[in-house]
Amino acid sequence: MRLAIVTTHPIQYHAPVFRELAQRETIQLRVFYGWQGTVNSVDVGFGQHVEWDIPLLQGYDSEFLENVASEPGSFSFRGIDTPSLINRVTDWQADAILIYGWCYKSHLAAMRHFHGKIPVCFRGDSTLLNEIGGIRRVLRRTLLRWVYSHVDMAFSVGTHNHIYFRRHGLDEHRIIHAPHAVDNTRFASPEARTEGMRLRHSLGLTETDIVVLFPGKLEPIKQPQELLKAVRRLSDHKVNLVFAGSGPLEESLRSVNAPRTQFLGFQNQSQMPSVYHMADVVCLPSKSETWGLVLNEAMACSRPIIASDTVGAAADLIEPHRNGWVFRSSDPESLVQALVQAVAMKREGLREFGRHSARIIDNWSIPQQATAIVNGLRHVIYRTEVTDRIAA
Repeated sequence: MRLAIVTTHPIQYHAPVFRELAQRETIQLRVFYGWQGTVNSVDVGFGQHVEWDIPLLQGYDSEFLENVASEPGSFSFRGIDTPSLINRVTDWQADAILIYGWCYKSHLAAMRHFHGKIPVCFRGDSTLLNEIGGIRRVLRRTLLRWVYSHVDMAFSVGTHNHIYFRRHGLDEHRIIHAPHAVDNTRFASPEARTEGMRLRHSLGLTETDIVVLFPGKLEPIKQPQELLKAVRRLSDHKVNLVFAGSGPLEESLRSVNAPRTQFLGFQNQSQMPSVYHMADVVCLPSKSETWGLVLNEAMACSRPIIASDTVGAAADLIEPHRNGWVFRSSDPESLVQALVQAVAMKREGLREFGRHSARIIDNWSIPQQATAIVNGLRHVIYRTEVTDRIAA
């Protein structure tokens, strides 16, 4: 089975999946990229040049297509404009195509062109959690129903994403759950645990301190300022807040000069496992997050998690009061209460929550995602062949 994957640029979360698929005997894989990424430009969220320090192109076949956009990038519809895409996939003689995201000029063109020629599969993590009402919702749903009418099979990342696909016209038999995942093994490594303890000590944290970690871009939509406010309201002087990331809010957060608050700055991929192992609980207070893979990463490191109810992953990964807490993003007080409950458990109780996180995340792995994709491809190709025979 020859599978063409179409995506914007090398992404740290996609590369392990592509490598896993390339190792499957039934799959011959090629990834078609439309952009080099942020190597020569600034990542808007982090506010700096970002070049990941883990291999993103090893272990699978790929090629970069010429992008003729005046401003290439994954931040706008016209930013991915690769006129040769359709011819390259056709010349490669793909049996099926898997497209990551539709809202790019070349991606949408490929979906329309290949629909009815070869099976068109789709991967995205959109949800309805922050859907805007009124006429805009009606117009958007009409557009999306048309977009997804060109899709033979969608690989959903989780519950809210599945609901999104169903709402936009995809029947159950056209949706397969392919769990959103990270490289659990890399994050759970003994070396990462050892480095995490070293990092903790280097920050002057004691064995009795409780460390709340915010990992990610310091930008308004992720609400790091709300987490800072909530932690400052806690009376327990053993609670420390650590920000691991950079972004437009960093200066204002630092200017608060809050006690027991530290800033690690931008942390590259090879450093993140030790950062999670340094913490006792990880919090993602975003007011809008289609999924939130930092929760997967934290759980792979056996850490309990706190997230808002507008984080897509919360519905699937958090079992309240067993491995974490879900708070209402519209109610800052509920974030404070979640932190109070976490701190009350002390480090021993949080470790038990973390062990349960690790058990849960075992079912959200790269091999499981790859297996779901392979099974979905077999299903859709078989269905297409049967349909063609009936039509003949």
